[in-house]
Amino acid sequence: MSEQHNSPARPRTLGNLRMVWDFAARYPLVIAGALISLVIAAGATLAIPNGFRLVIDRGFAQSGGNIDRWFEYLLGIVAVMALATASRFYFVSWLGERVVADVRSAVVNNLLRLAPSYFEFNRPAEVASRLTADTTLIEQAVGTTASVALRNIVLAVGGIAYLFTLSPKLASMLLLGIPLVLGPILIIGRRLRDMSRRSQDRIADVGVIVDEVLGAMKIVQAFGQEDREAGRFSSAVENAFSTAKNRIRTRAFLTAILIFMMFGAITLVMWQGARDVQAGRMTGGAIAAFVLTGGFVAGAFGALSEVYGDLVRTSGAAQRLSELLNEQPGIAAPAQPVALPQPAQGNIEFDHVTFRYPTRPEVSALQDFSLRIAPGETVAVVGPSGAGKSTLFQLIQRFYDPDAGTVRVDGVALPLADPADIRGRMAMVPQETVIFAASARDNLRYGRWDATDDQLWAAAESANAAEFLRKLPEGLDTYMGEGGARLSGGQRQRMAIARAILRDAPILLLDEATSALDAESEKLVQDALDQLMAKRTTIVIAHRLATVRAADRIIVMDEGRIVEQGRHDELVAKGGLYARLAKLQFDV
Repeated sequence: MSEQHNSPARPRTLGNLRMVWDFAARYPLVIAGALISLVIAAGATLAIPNGFRLVIDRGFAQSGGNIDRWFEYLLGIVAVMALATASRFYFVSWLGERVVADVRSAVVNNLLRLAPSYFEFNRPAEVASRLTADTTLIEQAVGTTASVALRNIVLAVGGIAYLFTLSPKLASMLLLGIPLVLGPILIIGRRLRDMSRRSQDRIADVGVIVDEVLGAMKIVQAFGQEDREAGRFSSAVENAFSTAKNRIRTRAFLTAILIFMMFGAITLVMWQGARDVQAGRMTGGAIAAFVLTGGFVAGAFGALSEVYGDLVRTSGAAQRLSELLNEQPGIAAPAQPVALPQPAQGNIEFDHVTFRYPTRPEVSALQDFSLRIAPGETVAVVGPSGAGKSTLFQLIQRFYDPDAGTVRVDGVALPLADPADIRGRMAMVPQETVIFAASARDNLRYGRWDATDDQLWAAAESANAAEFLRKLPEGLDTYMGEGGARLSGGQRQRMAIARAILRDAPILLLDEATSALDAESEKLVQDALDQLMAKRTTIVIAHRLATVRAADRIIVMDEGRIVEQGRHDELVAKGGLYARLAKLQFDV
């Protein structure tokens, strides 16, 4: 599947910025406003040397010249330049923020379409780094770098044209130095591209370690591993610094070469210009204008070298984000999905299914597995760890496709249906409860987003969660904290059960749904679950066999196969794997 691996590294060129342009092109009026402001500001900047030429040649040099007139002209140019520059800043800054917002939204929207297998090969923390560090580079490029590049291109082209009007000979001499400047840019720039990509990768590594360690702080401190983790982080930081240092050294070398060549060329040209003034071939105002304009042109080319380095870094960031944008989901709806029958029946079938996880291709999670679950039936799945129990839930919800065989819901093979329709018929209580950093209300509404408060409280009552929810400082509006930090493990699990009750789906998937509850809460929640399961097809995964004794059928799994099935008493009497598991937990 395409999502199992990152795209192979490709040489980064400025062509990768096409993705950024595609997003920016959605706002043509803003781009037009920025370009108009930029041209006016650049034109006003180039008019300043001419203003000084007029002040010198007509204000000072001519007897009785009206010097005030020419200074007023120069002040008017400065005012136009200030207004146009402010306008340019507003437009490009707005565009930069807007493009970043659109890129982030587009990337996340695409990520939400990808199957879990993608995140087995691509760490979520690294993906998050791309959405922060890389998009920041894009914002700088659109809001600053691109504008600076265009401004200096206009200054360079317009300045050179004006230099030819002042002195074609001196201007030609100045242009001879340009190839000497462009050569180092092209040669050293290739090295900068690779260095910039490596630098971004090392920064992403730092972010991954921070996210991992902070998310497991209690474990780090409980096992006394603070020094080790600090060392691991310092090592990653030093790697990032070392990579950045090489990039900075190369850029500094390039900058030194460019400044020396460009301003050295200007010095030589000015030397010749001074001789022309002495010989009467140029006026003092003209040479002053030539010096100022030459400075603008030199500064423009120097800035372009800096800008090129920034654009190379942005190109690398754009490439990394493009990989996320272009990633195609391995699990997707077919072009013409088959509609699931209405009303829902709750029929589930595994037909000779074999499956290996992409990250563990050498081990079969399921081997030639067949199972039919009738509508309304409660089936418990038990077995030792690694037997393949949780894999059943992964395949039923079509987070993965089997390597062989077929999974059907209500008679429809899952690859033929829309995954959203399949999952819409299921409610799940996972073993590892997920509580979002949001209000209690929004966490409950994950089961049914349009639920009323009365429906939320009814679900909470059924899950034995209402009592502690009412005691929260702001009730359902209370912020739950990162990962539900304000709740105990049992409270988080009861929230998850309430969420599943609220979903009111025909198929119920329970993965150790009461494992984090105390005995009293477990009894109350189990009663609620019994009522909920009575009208639904239910699959219960459990290690604690006391919770599955009343199941219509118990499936015993080992090494991806069904080794026994039947009711509790029947399986105990057989003396097989189930009987051994039962003996370990209670006296039978």
